[in-house]
Amino acid sequence: MKGRAVPHSSGAQRPVTISDHRLALHGEPTALYGGAVHYWRLDRDRWEPILDSVAAMGFTMISIYIPWEVHEISRGQFDFGQINPSNDIDAFLTLCERKGFSVVVRPGPQINSELTWFGYPKRILANERLHARSARGSKVILTQVPKPIPALNYASEEFFEETALWYDAICAILAKHAYPHGGIVAAQVDNEMAYFFNVNAYAADFSEESIAGYRQFVLDKYGDLATVAAVYGRAYTDPAQLDPPRRFAGTERQDIPWYTDWAEYRERYLVTSMDRLGGMMRERGLGGIALFHNYPHPLGPGGAASGFTTPFNLMGLEEKLDFVGFDIYARKELYSHVKTVVSYVVGSSRYPYIPEFIAGVWPWYLNPGDLSDEEFVTKAALMHGIKGFSRYMLVERDRWLDSPIRRDGRERADKVEMFGHVNALLSENGLDRYSREADALLLANRDYDRLEAAAVLVSFPGDFLETPSGFSEYAGPLTVSEEPLGFDQPVQLAKGTWFTAFSQAMAGSGLGYLLSDTALAPDRWAGRKLVVVTTLDYLDAGLQQSLLRHAEAGNTVVMGPKAPALDQTMRPCTILADALAAGTETDGVRRATVGTGRLVLVRDLDRVPEVVAAEGRDAGVTAWTANDPALDVAIHGTPEDPAAKVVYVANPTDREIAATVRPGTVTGTVTELWSGRTVPVEDGAITDTLPPYSIHVYRCTVTA
Repeated sequence: MKGRAVPHSSGAQRPVTISDHRLALHGEPTALYGGAVHYWRLDRDRWEPILDSVAAMGFTMISIYIPWEVHEISRGQFDFGQINPSNDIDAFLTLCERKGFSVVVRPGPQINSELTWFGYPKRILANERLHARSARGSKVILTQVPKPIPALNYASEEFFEETALWYDAICAILAKHAYPHGGIVAAQVDNEMAYFFNVNAYAADFSEESIAGYRQFVLDKYGDLATVAAVYGRAYTDPAQLDPPRRFAGTERQDIPWYTDWAEYRERYLVTSMDRLGGMMRERGLGGIALFHNYPHPLGPGGAASGFTTPFNLMGLEEKLDFVGFDIYARKELYSHVKTVVSYVVGSSRYPYIPEFIAGVWPWYLNPGDLSDEEFVTKAALMHGIKGFSRYMLVERDRWLDSPIRRDGRERADKVEMFGHVNALLSENGLDRYSREADALLLANRDYDRLEAAAVLVSFPGDFLETPSGFSEYAGPLTVSEEPLGFDQPVQLAKGTWFTAFSQAMAGSGLGYLLSDTALAPDRWAGRKLVVVTTLDYLDAGLQQSLLRHAEAGNTVVMGPKAPALDQTMRPCTILADALAAGTETDGVRRATVGTGRLVLVRDLDRVPEVVAAEGRDAGVTAWTANDPALDVAIHGTPEDPAAKVVYVANPTDREIAATVRPGTVTGTVTELWSGRTVPVEDGAITDTLPPYSIHVYRCTVTA
């Protein structure tokens, strides 16, 4: 079967469901804390003792890459243990089930896994009909170790026909082990789909099939060719004349929709291809378990500061799959990067899960860090709300170093102790039952991120190898056009300045907030007393209306620096401007009462910190105070006991800090859960000394 998109369903009749940020088996929430073990890279007689070591560390889930490249003998012929005993995936799944593990499978077709061919049989990469194309029509190349490979065209019908052969074979085995018949509770659809790290808007994919998809996308978006012509300001008489931009040369505002629609289509390309593959997996027997995808971390290993939404559309993909996560490989010096990624996943996804969470490292990572980095980043992810993760890798193998278990089964005692300590912390304290208390929401503006992505002037190769240049494949201030496009300042640059200012103001004010972006459905803003978003010259009409309604419902919406006068097609749209016109303005800040809430427009960048702090306080947003501005705090609570809190305090600096933290009024005994220490309470505040790059986890009772 070629495969078709089988509709996604999250109904209660499915044995595996996602709700309230948790994965449930027949309605019973279960924690998904585990790690990767590659059966096919291990001697078969090592499987059992290695799984015993994994279990002894307290892990309850095994994540398994299943490589098409390794199993295929010839087209349509596969080795599942008949030739190489270590390829017996059926036997390995049976052993995992006997050991009591839940299982997450990752059958590709792309898996990366530091394999030479990224998981594809070599014949697939050799087929030029399957290659993605650049704006100039050439092959798109992924530069990787040990050999560069061509990026594939995920709009090609032939690609899905080839993948169907692999899915027919592997899913027949996996379906036998799918919960409730076996231990498989989730399956990943493909892997890190990001145009093979060619994220630049004009790098890929300009294949014939992709351009056909682009034309259909544009026609579906606007309804007919005449409307497209009116929006783009161009004369079209045939859909074949709809050609995407191949470089940025915009000079006026009317050019913007043509460029940003290409950026939006590139998101849709990824969503559509993952939907197609997910449907193929469901129709082959995996419809009862959770299907998910992992986007690569959106800011790069070095934490590049740039627009972090497009070409990834987490919310759009979760319309097709059960949940979507981002991978995290980071060091302790990149705390703000980890916070950003985790806060975004927690604020956006149904199930905040890290599909790949660093344990050990690939040999060509220039700055891999050490055990202290892994401990710090783990605590940072839990602090900001992650509910599940898979350690990549738990077991060392070729092209992967410094995992807690060596490929022959020997253990690294310090790593085993640390990872075991994390699992004990989670299980003994039921931390998965606690959730971030964050009733403020900072929205990245996806329309402006699309413009930034489309306004890039220079293309750099993907940072898969983290090149020493310091440049990223993601668009940013160094590579984006400074053309104002008919406005008084370039939206594509100003948006980053204002987003950063709002983010720093919310953190500096001690507000409990999460990140998402303007693709998040407005009904998921419910419960957010404060919503903050950058607004410039134009803003989608539907988004303007949603922001107004959220305020009218009794909440506060802070925006700036402008009340938009146009919609995203550059037609007049003054929904927010009209509502604000009835308000009053003092010192560059306009406030308007709407319904039972209010809209606040801050025009001056210097006023952002005080305005955000004041509006958060007036809106009743959960907040904390600390004696040192370098400290960061996250408060977690549970409906089972509203006064019981788990308070995380981070010192992300290279100096020791004597901390005084007030997450409300603290009463009774405070215990630091990692060390088991009793911590002093002075005048209702937690007082403790935090070493450099440390995070403490306190259980306490807090009153308002």
